[in-house]
Amino acid sequence: MSCELVLPCRDEEAALRELLPRVPSELAVIVVDNGSRDGTATVAGAAGARVVTESRPGYGAAVHAGLLAASAEFVAVMDGDGSFDPADVLRLLDLVRDGEADLAMGRRVALGAAQPPWHARMGNALVLGLIRRRTGHVLHDLGPLRVARRTDLLALGVEDRRFGYPVELLDRAARAGWRIVEVDVAYHPRTEGTQSKVSGSVRGTVRAVCDFLRVLWQTRGRGAA
Repeated sequence: MSCELVLPCRDEEAALRELLPRVPSELAVIVVDNGSRDGTATVAGAAGARVVTESRPGYGAAVHAGLLAASAEFVAVMDGDGSFDPADVLRLLDLVRDGEADLAMGRRVALGAAQPPWHARMGNALVLGLIRRRTGHVLHDLGPLRVARRTDLLALGVEDRRFGYPVELLDRAARAGWRIVEVDVAYHPRTEGTQSKVSGSVRGTVRAVCDFLRVLWQTRGRGAA
């Protein structure tokens, strides 16, 4: 496999039952179990995914564990809650593989009830505006679905292990001169029985935005690596 799909997961048993059978055969799957209390690891293993356990809580910790476990040239990272179509990974992969992008990201186009709540939209808009001021890059989403070369991602040296990981990744990639390309992808309602750790509540969104702002403050004036 030239591309591995990393799914950072916590309590996503219900979503994985529906999601994993739809992953294209061109992608090998790594499910990073980040402290699940349900059958996430069991369901993933039964579906043929490689299961990696990351005991440190945090989105960034789970993603980094997946990158370290991967060995393919290209790595895709996608939320494992069932809100994305894994077939869209192939479109992003083509952009990176063909040299049109260093980082290809899915820009969410909400379908039906999948529209993020107001507090999540406001938080994203605030952070993306700050990234634009710092880097000049006009981005429309924080890239919960993204593809890049594994070695390039590791070389960026992203340090955050919490919700600030994608913000630090975008900030470092932009200042390193990466070609960042966004592609519209369908954003579906989450699998029934699952809840977002970020947009599922005002408290979760505030916590995530605080992580975003902390990362931008800590990285001000730094180089890209």
